[in-house]
Amino acid sequence: MIELIPDKAVSARKVFGIEADLEVPAFSERDAHVPEIDPAYCFNPDVTLAILAGFINDRRVMVQGFHGTGKSTHVEQVAARLNWPCVRVNLDGHISRLDLVGRDVIAIREGRQVTEFQEGMIPWALQRPVALIFDEFDAGRPDVMFVIQRILERNGKFTLLDQNRVINPHPAFRLFATANTVGLGNLNSLYHGTQVLNQAQVDRWNIVTTLNYLDASDEVRIVLAQVPSFGNRRDVVESMVAVADLTRKGFAAGDISTVMSPRTVITWAENTEIFGDMARAFRLSFLNKCDDAERSIIAEYYQRAMGEELEYSIAVGP
Repeated sequence: MIELIPDKAVSARKVFGIEADLEVPAFSERDAHVPEIDPAYCFNPDVTLAILAGFINDRRVMVQGFHGTGKSTHVEQVAARLNWPCVRVNLDGHISRLDLVGRDVIAIREGRQVTEFQEGMIPWALQRPVALIFDEFDAGRPDVMFVIQRILERNGKFTLLDQNRVINPHPAFRLFATANTVGLGNLNSLYHGTQVLNQAQVDRWNIVTTLNYLDASDEVRIVLAQVPSFGNRRDVVESMVAVADLTRKGFAAGDISTVMSPRTVITWAENTEIFGDMARAFRLSFLNKCDDAERSIIAEYYQRAMGEELEYSIAVGP
């Protein structure tokens, strides 16, 4: 077991810009698993406090919300500023129990073929000073999710049955998750592939916080930071964010079924650089993902925010 533990404390107010008198444990040195710092990242105060509570008090924290709001990135950027090693695991339908727990593999030792146990992600992370993020937690297969049940408890030990071994968590091991539905399933038909989670497992998460879309001013600032070539076109970016905001309001009202995330706005700006045409970039970045019946509504949003008509086509069936 690696005995490295946090060796300093940093001010939450100074490092994250939030109004809280918290001293957060951190590492002096960075290693290969520490995420890169994004200086343009905008920290949500409530979500940041929840994540910091996880790091300070070893609480299990789940961040839920719409796609593209930066849930996983939020945890990573907190870890980056703490120099805390961080690993993300995407719980898609192909992740199996063997991937998480481990399996027997064939290896060559001293010229001979032998069978040995290769640890999965859970025992590997448990024994290290690592913040483990289960991304898309509500997309994991139900039979696989029960593997995680025990480590959701504070100081939860993990039993490797194949090895007759019990693993005690490293003092600096932390556990986080992100989800779109908080384990309630695909209620609004927006997140196909998500599962209804066992409520006994959901109950084990100590802290559940919600990350919604940013204020328009913060979103504009992030887009300008991510796409520097738009630095002298703030008014254009404000209009782009206004289009995104209209799609979100339209989605909430039930008028459209596809919503623009901050990630989509950044992609739109990047594609505008590539194609040199704002309208073409919008069609390729977002409009072509939408239902044909809704494209006229989205074109209206574009016209209202951008001040120009948007040409679009609708597929015609045979």
